[in-house]
Amino acid sequence: MNNLKDKIKTAYSEIVSDNAPAACCGPTSAAGGCCSPSTELSGFSEDYTRLPGYDPNADYGLGCGIPVVFAGIEAGHTVLDLGSGAGNDVFVARALVGDKGRVIGVDMTPAMIEKANSNKQRLGYKNVEFILGDIENLPLPENHIDVVISNCVLNLVADKLKAYIGIYNVLKPNGHFSISDVVVSGELPDTMKNIVELYSGCIGGAIVKEDYIATIRQAGFKNVEVMKEKTVDLPDSFLNQYLSREELTAFRNTGISVLSITVNGNK
Repeated sequence: MNNLKDKIKTAYSEIVSDNAPAACCGPTSAAGGCCSPSTELSGFSEDYTRLPGYDPNADYGLGCGIPVVFAGIEAGHTVLDLGSGAGNDVFVARALVGDKGRVIGVDMTPAMIEKANSNKQRLGYKNVEFILGDIENLPLPENHIDVVISNCVLNLVADKLKAYIGIYNVLKPNGHFSISDVVVSGELPDTMKNIVELYSGCIGGAIVKEDYIATIRQAGFKNVEVMKEKTVDLPDSFLNQYLSREELTAFRNTGISVLSITVNGNK
């Protein structure tokens, strides 16, 4: 699994090294997809451009929703963004918490942390912090955070239960989360699960929607609710890069859909 994490880090580092916001798959890019510079997907990332705090230099189009819209972030809150990338959701959250609040971003990719800190310094924010860390082993004290957000990242985590237990632990009593993620309507074939490019592209790591929600509840959360859901199109032109004709036909025959969801829950 460490080898998989290393490959995901490499994929995200390459996105930053291209030095071109949204060139991967953002709302203004030709790709229009999620997470992987090679994808040709539509229906993943959403348009942040009209949100207060938006900074185009922090937007690589790597999300699959806009969790801050559903997060109930208030002035003075301490917010944690998991898989914060170059800081896109962090800076939008900062506009909501105001000068008296605080926003912390955690990401496992050093290149993303470096880019995020560069954006932070350029913007002059004093109440924003970016930490290099692993979502499965959060480097934060318990009962510390008002709101946790994350955008198309938990699907990359192998042990989702451990990750959600970590989220539960860092939240203050009565704290809550709003997380956008990718799930599937049925079990993906092994041929799709085992391709690293699909994993770092948000698909291979996705699990069945009902299992995902059950995992959240198992971690201790209550009032778990899907706030938004949409189907993501996987064109043959994309899947042909990874699957043989027979494998593609077999996948189509399953009728499995890839879904982008934004889910909320309370501690």
